[in-house]
Amino acid sequence: MIRYSLKCDQGHTFESWFASAAAYDALAKAGHVGCVQCGSTRVEKALMAPSVAQADAEVRPLATPTSELEQKLAALRKQVEESSDYVGRDFAREARAMHAGESPERPIWGEARIDEAKALIEDGVPVAPLPFMGKARAN
Repeated sequence: MIRYSLKCDQGHTFESWFASAAAYDALAKAGHVGCVQCGSTRVEKALMAPSVAQADAEVRPLATPTSELEQKLAALRKQVEESSDYVGRDFAREARAMHAGESPERPIWGEARIDEAKALIEDGVPVAPLPFMGKARAN
């Protein structure tokens, strides 16, 4: 994988990843690389500087929340994880079974496809989206 800084003919700059330098060249030549702001396909590589780690730079794990919003989301996630059962991709089935009285009611969380979530709502099953990804997608 290679990351390029790019610039369109309108002066917008952005970055994108490509499988290889040859892959970028082929996509750009075919007009398949477009500006993320204006959609222009007249895009070229911009001047790039290599990324060099500094020895005295503060090292922080990626998962460490820094802003107030990130801290609140982390606290919400912790509360959800501690007070409910994670049912993963079985969320829609489990929620429907509890709503129908086929399974004991308990707090659960998990993952559902958009069509599954819409069907649950249409059937009156009380569900709500969470502002974070499930465990399977958090890596």
